[in-house]
Amino acid sequence: MTDAPRRAEVQRTTRETEIRLTLQIDGTGCADVSTGVGFLDHMLDLFARHALLDLTAYVRGDRQVDDHHATEDVGIVLGQALDRALGDKAGIRRYGHCVLPMDEVLVTCAVDLGGRAYLGWDAAFRTPKVGCFDTELIQEFWRAFSLNARANVHVLMHRGGNSHHLAEAIFKGLARAVRDAVELDPRGGGAIPSTKGTL
Repeated sequence: MTDAPRRAEVQRTTRETEIRLTLQIDGTGCADVSTGVGFLDHMLDLFARHALLDLTAYVRGDRQVDDHHATEDVGIVLGQALDRALGDKAGIRRYGHCVLPMDEVLVTCAVDLGGRAYLGWDAAFRTPKVGCFDTELIQEFWRAFSLNARANVHVLMHRGGNSHHLAEAIFKGLARAVRDAVELDPRGGGAIPSTKGTL
């Protein structure tokens, strides 16, 4: 297994957003994020904390339109950063899952970092907004992440309730799943976790 730092920095500029993000996989859960979207900052902070990733993200965007572009584009850049930081993925566990309760909410989240992008989503928010944040953007964020991380991501809601609780449960559950998936497997001998020999 490599001792090289599993870290990536991604910058992305479009007519809609300008993003600079750094990700350290083997971190302590520290986040320094300023996306201009308060609820997204909250979700990214708890994602870093529960995944034990160190994350910085600075975003300038067209907030005068709405939060869509900033939220989706941060998902894109976070996915790209995770994919780059993992390199050839030698030695990782590859799979991770978590069944997570958040008060009255219960969700199962699962991740496969096997190189094939897919988002399976079975979670319905009871309200269209949390504060001023559109709850439909949670799915858009994770779709963008899964495509750019080249990850298979599944979210299944067993019980719903408060929309803020559901959003937190999803971000925390996927954080825990990612944490397991990126962990170096001491029994794997540094091999790429695939019978194909590549991911």
